[in-house]
Amino acid sequence: MLLDSSILTSGSPILAAVSLSPESLFGFVSNSIFVAAIVTLLILLFMRMATRRMELIPGTKQNLVEFVVEFVLGELEGILGRKIAVKVFPLLATIFIFILVSNWFGLVPGVGSVGYGELSGPITLDPAHHYTPYLRPATADLNMNLGIAAVFMIVWLYISIQEVGVGGFLKHIFGAKGGMTGLLGLLMAVIFFIVGIIEVISIMFRPVSLSLRLFGNIFAGETLLHTMAELGEKMGWPDALAFVGRIALPIPFYFMELLVGLVQAIVFTLLCAVYVQLSTAHDEEEH
Repeated sequence: MLLDSSILTSGSPILAAVSLSPESLFGFVSNSIFVAAIVTLLILLFMRMATRRMELIPGTKQNLVEFVVEFVLGELEGILGRKIAVKVFPLLATIFIFILVSNWFGLVPGVGSVGYGELSGPITLDPAHHYTPYLRPATADLNMNLGIAAVFMIVWLYISIQEVGVGGFLKHIFGAKGGMTGLLGLLMAVIFFIVGIIEVISIMFRPVSLSLRLFGNIFAGETLLHTMAELGEKMGWPDALAFVGRIALPIPFYFMELLVGLVQAIVFTLLCAVYVQLSTAHDEEEH
């Protein structure tokens, strides 16, 4: 669905003013990239602390890491089989952990709400006319999501060709199925070639669909939390009641966003696994 710029500029008296795009900090890095760097460092630090001294009876940190590893690997094996799952596990586990932590980091108090500038008026396409938070959830930046999806697609193409070869990959997309011969076989070959072209277009849109799904859910959650926090002021409540509402009203939605953050990380990762399975499934059948 296309966004109507008139809606964005006219706005709603209730809807919070959350920017559709990240803002620049320090003149060279966006606030979403800054958060992505923080999240990456936190993950690396935690993993280092959890695995520095591996024990037979794991502690809390090691137990959490082992649980996540076993969960992701188990899900991938169920879709891809052991052989392919082991190959894509490093990338998909990294994607899952990064997206999950990024989604939940956006719920930390101060992320998206501490910054500079004037928060006045509705959502606007003009980046110079709104409040600029110092921290923005990394997955609420469409550019970040597109980058993750693009990296996956490159690895997907490499693994697919590695497993079935260039010829097998092209045959999987354009080759006629069913083993028919003669005139009917020629007709089916033409039909499957056209279907292959449609499949190529579908493959090209996969990064877009992956990115927009994640961005839409996280951005919607961010907007919802801001809207509930500002509801008292928007509705003209007394200052004391509006202050209480700013703290209390978003709380139930934080629990919902915790679930949404987990679900979106799982959905993104499993869809990537399904894409790998679709391009390598016949190779598994042959073996």
